[in-house]
Amino acid sequence: MFRQLQNIDSAFRHIRTFSLLFLVACTAVSSLAIYHSFRQMKLAQERIYILADGKALEAFSSGRNENIPVEARDHVRSFHEHFFTLDPDEKVIEANIGKALYLADGSARQAYDNLREKGYFTGLISANMSQEIIVDSVTVDTGSYPYPFRCYARQRLIRATSVLMRSLITEGLLRSVSRSDNNPHGFLIERWTTIENQDLFTKSR
Repeated sequence: MFRQLQNIDSAFRHIRTFSLLFLVACTAVSSLAIYHSFRQMKLAQERIYILADGKALEAFSSGRNENIPVEARDHVRSFHEHFFTLDPDEKVIEANIGKALYLADGSARQAYDNLREKGYFTGLISANMSQEIIVDSVTVDTGSYPYPFRCYARQRLIRATSVLMRSLITEGLLRSVSRSDNNPHGFLIERWTTIENQDLFTKSR
């Protein structure tokens, strides 16, 4: 009788130990499954597909801080391309300058007003001149805020009989603002000034 009770007690302890081990194993497996599910869901949210020419291209999202230098340089480049790419057409000039002014503060508006008062745009139209810009490099210091930048570029003024090449160096500050259709990078150029703008050479066409 006593021996049977010992066997029952031993069997109960074995069952209890097995049940506890089974519970721990189930909890571990469930936790791992939940963790991997959330991880896969997060990775899936960061992955997007872009349809280009009938082909689905995979792209990944990343945090803004990782892209600040790239976006800042492209913002400065876009502003200068809009501001300095001009054709002898008043509507083209207004359209390009309008796009540029969305990317900068009143300092760019003041520069535009000064050029207009001096008759610069009227001269382009009357002489049938086109102006293009070649941005060589843009440096942005992301170690301080607002971010100081400097743009090194060349202007090409195309006349009927000649092409004038000019050097252009500008600088300013970049402040973060909300993104929009008119300002996709979410930066605003402040205190924009021209450091150098001088003739390099002229060649005949």
